[in-house]
Amino acid sequence: MAAPPKKILVTSALPYVNNVPHLGNVIGSTLSADVYARYSRLRGRETLYICGTDEYGTATETRALEAGVTPQALCDEFHAKHKAIYDWFELSFDYFGRTTTEHQTKIVQDAFLKLRDNGYLEERTTTQPYCEKHEGFLADRFVEGTCPKPGCGYDDARGDQCDKCGNLLDPFELINPRCKMDGATPVPRETAHFFIKLDKLQGKVREFFEKASEEGKWSTNSKAITKAWLDRGLEGRSITRDVKWGVPVPLEGYEKKVIYVWFDAPYGYPSITADFLGEKWKDWWHRGVEGDVHLYQFMGKDNVPFHTVIWPASVIGAEGDKWTKLHTLSTTEYLNYENTKFSKSRGVGVFGDGAKETGVPPSVWRYYLLSNRPETGDTQFEWAGFAAANNNELLANLGNFVNRVVKFVGAKLSGEIPDFSASYTDESFDFKAWIETVQGLLAEYNAEMEGVHLRAGVKKAMEISSQGNLLLQYRLDNASLAASPERTKTVIGLALNLASLLASVFSPYIPSTSESIVRQLNTDLKSIPDKWDPEALKPGHKLGKAEYLFTRIDDKKIAEWRDRFGGTQASRAAEEAAKEALKKKKQEEKDKKKAKKAAKKAAEAEGTPVAEGSTLAVQVGVDVKTVATEDVKQLPIREKPAEK
Repeated sequence: MAAPPKKILVTSALPYVNNVPHLGNVIGSTLSADVYARYSRLRGRETLYICGTDEYGTATETRALEAGVTPQALCDEFHAKHKAIYDWFELSFDYFGRTTTEHQTKIVQDAFLKLRDNGYLEERTTTQPYCEKHEGFLADRFVEGTCPKPGCGYDDARGDQCDKCGNLLDPFELINPRCKMDGATPVPRETAHFFIKLDKLQGKVREFFEKASEEGKWSTNSKAITKAWLDRGLEGRSITRDVKWGVPVPLEGYEKKVIYVWFDAPYGYPSITADFLGEKWKDWWHRGVEGDVHLYQFMGKDNVPFHTVIWPASVIGAEGDKWTKLHTLSTTEYLNYENTKFSKSRGVGVFGDGAKETGVPPSVWRYYLLSNRPETGDTQFEWAGFAAANNNELLANLGNFVNRVVKFVGAKLSGEIPDFSASYTDESFDFKAWIETVQGLLAEYNAEMEGVHLRAGVKKAMEISSQGNLLLQYRLDNASLAASPERTKTVIGLALNLASLLASVFSPYIPSTSESIVRQLNTDLKSIPDKWDPEALKPGHKLGKAEYLFTRIDDKKIAEWRDRFGGTQASRAAEEAAKEALKKKKQEEKDKKKAKKAAKKAAEAEGTPVAEGSTLAVQVGVDVKTVATEDVKQLPIREKPAEK
């Protein structure tokens, strides 16, 4: 008796909630995962596709602070924005959830406590910036000040990085550091945190990696990244933070600490499943021993170590072999935009609703992104290539084939499939060899898809469509129908059955287009077979009304979109930023002049001479004058965390 098919669990990297995704984010995880989930369903497998927004962490707190809203309000707003974008791209999540839920808290805290009980957590003391004014520790990016790097001196550098020179920083390096929330000067203070002993789990993680990467045929880049981490040797890693927005640490004395987002986020996959299925989430995630669930994960390469090293270590340390672990990992390199990087701040590239606003339907966007998927190296989004994919491939190949045969049958045969046989032979065309070619291409398509080679898969689908145009060439017109009616009717019967197959093999990539094809054929979307049945649609079957699948993109639109989403838009954004900077500078100069006049007037009233070039600062509303000095208060650089 054959073994039952594996259950297929598909996840895409949880998009971080504090911004809208660009095309590179879409193809890197959510869209790629959607293609495989759709394919798996059409192969008759029980499939669950889970995703959601990653909502905890310092970045959310910072963005909420800047926007003047609560972190929860910010998450609510951007969760809805993400969902709307993915809905437009026709992503078929079984459930799109979020990590700010009770299930997330319960599952993460349970894992934390089990790791502690199993001896894989230890407490260490570290030194962090502390704000005495609001009595709280500060995450690195909540400390601002002047960049200390030679030649920079940027006044608004963050404690983790300077946006002007790009250097990574330690908050204690900043000159004149200040708390982002209230402007007070932070001081160094010791604080206790929990670290996961990754070094103690390295052997088990390597064993998992070597087995899973071979059996699941991981992508080359994901194997290389994981191997590099393991070869370097794993070290203890902090999993708690002194911030407010996160899963609380479930221990007495740690009430003001939360579990760090990088530890918390991957548990979003099972917690979102629990939000969807209740206690049945364990039917998918607690199947490690049975091995009847295969987990397929999709992400950009930046997320690889968290899914192949850190989260497996957490799961192994907490649960052993109980949990379903990664089977197949598909990662992408970077999708760039017209030979530059996507940049929200500079307005470069297509973000959020930008694709929708062009008026080009989702199928075209999906097809171009997937046929240009950066699987083995970086690729470029180019408007000329985008238009060519629509005009020369979708329209001229697939659209032309389906429209031509459906319209012909509607006009000449009353929209009804004529009598035909796939075994018909004719000296002018080898129908048997043509059918065998289609069967071979279908086998190659399935092989590529099973291997999660999505870019190659869509190419094979288009090659099958090309066979349809080859079949029709010189054999579908009024003259052929009159001179060779049996041959022409065979061409029609085979072509319509091929159109049905094309609807199925293209459905993972361009689902709304496939819906149009089956609507025109007046049939249902069929499963993707191992072998094509060229006589599935029988003589006498009545077709639906012909529809155009695609429309041509004019060259003028290419220039318009390039201008809108590229350099010109970036220039406008830069100009606006420059105006704001100039406005801010003028206001600062105005404030300095006022302060200088007030200081001079106060000094003269007391008979104190004011030296030329000195800077006096007067505390407003208080009868106290203080003189600023040239001395710069520098906080000590933090040492590496030391064990207690």
